[in-house]
Amino acid sequence: MLKLRNITKYYSSGFVKTFVLRDIDLEVNEGDFVTIMGPSGAGKSTLLHIIGMLDTPSSGEYFFYDREIHRLSERQRSDIHKNHIGFVFQSYHLIDDLTVYENLETPLLYKKVKGSERKSRVCDMLDKFNIVGKQKLFPNQLSGGQQQRVAVARALIIEPKLILADEPTGNLNSKEGETIMEMFKELNQGGTSIIQVTHSEKNAAYGQKIIRLLDGWVQE
Repeated sequence: MLKLRNITKYYSSGFVKTFVLRDIDLEVNEGDFVTIMGPSGAGKSTLLHIIGMLDTPSSGEYFFYDREIHRLSERQRSDIHKNHIGFVFQSYHLIDDLTVYENLETPLLYKKVKGSERKSRVCDMLDKFNIVGKQKLFPNQLSGGQQQRVAVARALIIEPKLILADEPTGNLNSKEGETIMEMFKELNQGGTSIIQVTHSEKNAAYGQKIIRLLDGWVQE
């Protein structure tokens, strides 16, 4: 599904290079549930953003379904991200002045999905995530767990090949967090590939493989 070869990321200041990632090799197959772990500053989120095409490496190669991502233009990468990758963030990233329904509809508007299909997909997600009764509410009227449920539904509505989750339960209480992780487990069992960044060993146990980072290097 995706391969990273010798991915390095650094920032230059004068003659000094500050390395965030160093020679990362990673392979993820369809249906995998992979966890990236490590202390703060280890490079976890940077790696996830590179995989999600929100950032570019300083050097190295990235293949997504055999496409050479490292050779594509920003617009081409954006198109792949928009059509094939769903992102779930710790802070939800819902649009405050849109209702739950409108938040779910927005990715489909970007993809120019026709009105009847948009309505059908949004209704399916509202039903699947048990948020039909919340569709006219705004994000600030929801609990943290409900907001994250909407965020996961929004990521899934484009029918992505890959879900990337950056500390998806970081702002939730233990019960809400467990609900979200069980949701990811169910999605993965249904065939959705997932890569999550987490500090939680409990959350990591939901996946099949753990990548541990330290100072930008893969430890295991």
